Amino acid sequence: IPKPLSNKSSGINAEYGGVTGELSDTRTRYLGTRAVKLFRIPVQGFDAVLAISSRSWLSYFYQSRFHLSPLSYDALEYACGFSSEQCSQGIVAISTNTLRILALEKLGAIFNQVTMPLKYTPRKFVVDDESNNMIMIETDHNTFTEASKLQRKQQIAEEMVETADESSRVEVVKLAEQFLTDDLAEETFTSPKAGASMWASQIRILNPIKQETLEIIKFEQNEAAFSICVCQFNNSPIPGAVYVVVGTVKEMSLAPRSSSGGYLYCYRLVDDGCHLELVHKTPVDDIPTALCSFSGRLLVGVGKLLRIYDLGKRKLLRKCENKQIPNHIVGIKCSGQRILVSDNQESVHFLRYRQSENAMSVFADDTLPRWVTQATLLDYYTVAVADKFGNLAVLRLSQDARDFIEDDPTGNKAIWDRGLLNGASQKLDMLCMFHIGEAVSYLDLATLIPGGSEALVYATLSGTVGMFVPFTSREDIDFFQHLEMHMRNESSPICGRDHLAYRSSYVPVKGVVDGDLCEVYNSLEPAKRRAVASELDRQPGEVSKKLEDMRTTYAF
Repeated sequence: IPKPLSNKSSGINAEYGGVTGELSDTRTRYLGTRAVKLFRIPVQGFDAVLAISSRSWLSYFYQSRFHLSPLSYDALEYACGFSSEQCSQGIVAISTNTLRILALEKLGAIFNQVTMPLKYTPRKFVVDDESNNMIMIETDHNTFTEASKLQRKQQIAEEMVETADESSRVEVVKLAEQFLTDDLAEETFTSPKAGASMWASQIRILNPIKQETLEIIKFEQNEAAFSICVCQFNNSPIPGAVYVVVGTVKEMSLAPRSSSGGYLYCYRLVDDGCHLELVHKTPVDDIPTALCSFSGRLLVGVGKLLRIYDLGKRKLLRKCENKQIPNHIVGIKCSGQRILVSDNQESVHFLRYRQSENAMSVFADDTLPRWVTQATLLDYYTVAVADKFGNLAVLRLSQDARDFIEDDPTGNKAIWDRGLLNGASQKLDMLCMFHIGEAVSYLDLATLIPGGSEALVYATLSGTVGMFVPFTSREDIDFFQHLEMHMRNESSPICGRDHLAYRSSYVPVKGVVDGDLCEVYNSLEPAKRRAVASELDRQPGEVSKKLEDMRTTYAF
């Protein structure tokens, strides 16, 4: 095994001058907390470098592009290339006190994923912080539950026997018995369709590390779960107990939206987060589509009503209610005594809760109607909002609104000082606007690399995962704005549609630079790359380095 080269904790990529022997175009990358060891290994007939630190990284050339990707594997200590009849190009490595043989697959792939089959469509999930188990709700429309399927099969078999003639009754009875015993795989033959307003739902506790299901709690036919939350109540009889609240609805019709009422199931996590114990069941008069833990209590969006519930002996106790949300609550976030509520048609609303008066009031809302799918708080005054048409906006409370909150700590003015068209007295300012082109199903602040900065991560209904990263200097803003401007001219879309018009499909783009378009620079012809770099008063290598630094600072 060759002797490794070691570095402190960063990887360095540089160009070697064949004549002068100088290193140029140096690019650094944080690889881990331990000293870095470098090993040469073969990958598809070419030399590659395996960098080992607290994480293992592979540097290789694939599809005319240089890649530096982390390995989804345990921490390694030593490695070397390995070849045999079963594994033509592999790696033999040492991890702790074991010898392991690895094979590299899916070169060029960014994410490593494991698929686990589920019974119904997963709607939402939460994670228990102590056990790291996932509690997931699964719901499907136009579907029978297992109990309803058996009951329906029994009913069909009885009808077959009753309608049979006396001459063929014996054969029909055998066919009916065979029909009851046959168990056809739904993955191959699909499941029977139940019809409109027929729902099937269940709760699943999942261990994502071992990839095993710990418990399944099934609901009755036509009862659908749409919201879930993990919370702790201040007045819990068991100090420190963790509760899981699930919101369900009975006999819901989609268009027009109607139901016969809903329920809030309160479970307590037991057996180290592996099982759920039902505490009680609370009826509500509309669809509970949003839940959020709030200062030792529970915030619930019931239709267009925002309520605060507390734990009781026989059911959840309603403590406070707000009726100022116009249509239907689809999301709730909170920060301190400030509450962010998402409406399915009228964007977001900021509310504050006054504990002394036990009242909630809306003090700020948006100027544009947005069909919100996801919203998340970026800080105490700023919120990111995504709508069903594929737009993402960043909104912030104005300076006047912040002064108003400080000058009116009791909030009495906010109740009577109404704005135009019965809106709030204060309005949110739009800082950024961007058309993604796909409906966003997830939106949150996250850090994707150890020691990296936070960025806004989103996922879409089509499976796209993307990031919005903040600029830290005015120089970077000017550079990427000019690069985007030149790329619009040099790399026009195949179908001929104007790039600026596409990113401004509903509202003009504002405050966002299209990183996907800027990344196309590395795919241009060398002559075009030099022309664009000269317009920016830089060398082509400097432009590529700037793009890579921006990407690796927040992601990979």
